[in-house]
Amino acid sequence: MSSDDILNQAREIFEVYLEQNRHRKTPERFAILEEIYTYQGHFDVETLYSRMQNGDCRVSRATLYNTMELLLDCNLVRKHQFGEKIAQYEKCHRVRQHDHVIIADTGEVLEFCDPRIQQIKATLEELFDIEVLHHSLNIYARKRKKKTDA
Repeated sequence: MSSDDILNQAREIFEVYLEQNRHRKTPERFAILEEIYTYQGHFDVETLYSRMQNGDCRVSRATLYNTMELLLDCNLVRKHQFGEKIAQYEKCHRVRQHDHVIIADTGEVLEFCDPRIQQIKATLEELFDIEVLHHSLNIYARKRKKKTDA
C-alpha cells in the first residue's frame, strides 16, 4: 500500500470520526493530518508547529494541540513519553508493529521490530486466556564508550 493510500484512508477515518463526534471538519485539521502522515519518524508538537508555520497552511498552537487530541482519540496518532523528555508522537494507521530504543544521552529514538515479541504476546494470550490489545516496549540505552588502544 502506498503512502498516498495510507493518507487517504487516514483522512476517511478522521472524517468519519469528526462527523460521529460532531466536530467541525476544518481545512486546518486535515492539513495537520497530512503533515503528520508525510512526516517520517517521531515528532513533538513544537516541531510540527514549526514545520506548518514554514509551509502552506499556518495553524495556531491551540488548533494543533486540539487536533492532536482528536487524532489520538481516533487512533491515527500514538503518543510516547520517553523518560522525562517532552511527549513524542508518531502516525500509527497502517504502520507495522515496532518498538523503541531510546538513547539516554541524546534522546535519539531508534525503532526495531523483532518477531519474538509477537511470539511472547501469543504465549501470554494463550497462558492467561486474554487478548493483547496493544503493547509498548521502550528500551533505554546509552552508546558504549569506544575503547582506545594505548
